[in-house]
Amino acid sequence: MSIKSDRWIREQAKSGMIEPFSEKQVRSGCISYGLSSYGYDLRVSDEFKIFTNVNSAIIDPKDFDERSFVAVQSASVIVPPNSFALARSIEYFRIPRDVLTLCVGKSTYARCGIIVNVTPFEPEWEGFVTLEISNTTPLPAKIYANEGLCQILFFQSDEACEISYADRAGKYQGQVGITLPKL
Repeated sequence: MSIKSDRWIREQAKSGMIEPFSEKQVRSGCISYGLSSYGYDLRVSDEFKIFTNVNSAIIDPKDFDERSFVAVQSASVIVPPNSFALARSIEYFRIPRDVLTLCVGKSTYARCGIIVNVTPFEPEWEGFVTLEISNTTPLPAKIYANEGLCQILFFQSDEACEISYADRAGKYQGQVGITLPKL
């Protein structure tokens, strides 16, 4: 298995792996996004779900209560101290059968106590990415829509997997918005 370079990512993007695709890293006046040396910095959309304790709901992945969050559409959002938000990527991904991705947070946010968690994109998974954003600080934190949030690293195997995410009819296949936990 090898990590893939900007040249490989650019070629895959031409066949629809990432849409829309930014051929270069955009940095002027924003938290950077687009193609980097060995990855792709995705952008967060203006759709957020901010977790709240107003309704005293319990977070249960088997029986998720939608009263656990407040939906917000905005150019930026404030994640409360020691709290959590969900968002989605602007980019739509189509992962090749012999590729697995890992996501890491961007240093600009990490240095502010913002942790971004995204599970791996499995072979032949496709969709908009549901992004998990944790504010680990005792202070409110601002997240900017339409700017970079995390970096995707692409790992290509020397052989295609036997059973892909699409073959298994994965429950998060083809997600289009912020997708909540499914059983």
